[in-house]
Order: sequence, then structure tokens, then C-alpha cells
Amino acid sequence: MLEHMEAAGAEVEFAADLALFLRRAAGDGRLVSVECDGVSSLGHVVQSLGVPLTEVGSLTVNGATAQSSYRPAAGDRVRVDAVRRPQRLAEPRFVLDVHLGTLARRLRLLGIDSAYANDADDDALVEQANAERRVLLTQDRGLLRRRRLWAGGFVRGTKPDDQLADVLDRFAPPLAPWTRCVACNGPLSQVSKADVDSSLLPGTKRTYRSFSRCADCGQVYWRGAHSRHLQAIIDSAT
Repeated sequence: MLEHMEAAGAEVEFAADLALFLRRAAGDGRLVSVECDGVSSLGHVVQSLGVPLTEVGSLTVNGATAQSSYRPAAGDRVRVDAVRRPQRLAEPRFVLDVHLGTLARRLRLLGIDSAYANDADDDALVEQANAERRVLLTQDRGLLRRRRLWAGGFVRGTKPDDQLADVLDRFAPPLAPWTRCVACNGPLSQVSKADVDSSLLPGTKRTYRSFSRCADCGQVYWRGAHSRHLQAIIDSAT
């Protein structure tokens, strides 16, 4: 821990976008003085100050690029920059924390592969993210600081609209609206009106324009007046 380090003194400067993560004990500003013990890595120092490495884009020491494994020494000037946006992913696949259910549904609505279970604990989330190579989206900073987690992202915003805008801005995933089941994340395929069991639909089918069915759970979706709110979400994102 930083408070037990005996040798002084490196200075760590954080980018403005990372200020929200800094612990109060680190000071009021973004320039933090830390003691160096010659053993702790730069990654450990940064995370001990409250900033998950998932949110760090680059590290420099005395003006030169450094790795998180670097061990700070007295007199070092460290700069910690945030992840540059957009952060492109080879495969934009996500798993979401239990508190982000509405965001998961909105991502699925846009055709983004988004796993979600409302009863998944932290260990299960990390295991799924690692096993399926998904980026873990969460607002739990401690979860993002877990060493076993292969990739994660902090979701900014308290409202679903703001959270969705933040994820799209950070990762810029390709969008394919109406291609994933909002309920289970399975793929949707178009079906004809004649193939739809009318008992599954409320009211009349006359105003519905198109239909699709989930290959995994069988959920039927239709496009009509009732879907204006969902279409508005799509329109705002595209």
C-alpha cells in the first residue's frame, strides 16, 4: 500500500478524464505525490490511487513511454492519460454488470452482442468476460481493478440514455438495429406475418409492418406504432 512505502518521492499527474476515479486521500488535484518502495509497479500505484487500468490509455515516465510493470523511483514524473476514444475492438462483445440491465437491452436493440444476467455475481462476470472474450461494462471500480479481468470499461452516466451514449462514444461498435433479441441476446430472423401466431400479439396485426423471431428463445417482435419509443432510441444512436 502507498502509505507503507518508505522511500520518497515520485509525482503522478492524471488526465482530467481520470479525475473522477481519484481517491480523496490522493489529494484534491490531479497531481499526486507518492512514495516509492522500489518494489511496487506503476500499475499498482495507479490502481492504489483509485484509477482502474482499464481506463488508462498510456503511461509516460519522465517523458518516455512506460509499461504498467515499471517500478517508479524517487524523482520520477509520471503522466497517466485516459483511453483514447474511440477504443476500437476486434470483436465488440460485452458482458454487463447486474445494475446495467436497461443499458444491456438498449445495446441489444442496436444489434450489439451484450450478455447480461440479473443474478450474476462478480466472480461469474469476470469468468464470463475472460472465457468469452467480452469487455466487462460496469460502474463498480473495484471490479475493474481485479487482476484476473482481461478487459473492462467504466460506464459513465446515471441515466440509460447517457450510459448508452458513453458506450457508443468509447467503443464505436458497428450497429445493426433489430437483429438481436432484447430479452436474451439471441439472433433475430425475419418471418412473414402468416407465420406469426396471432395469439402472441396484442390487438390487431393490421398496422404491423414486419416481424422477426429470436432463434434462441422464440420471442416474436413486430414493428408498428407500439415500437416508436424503441425506434427513437435507434434513431438517436445512428
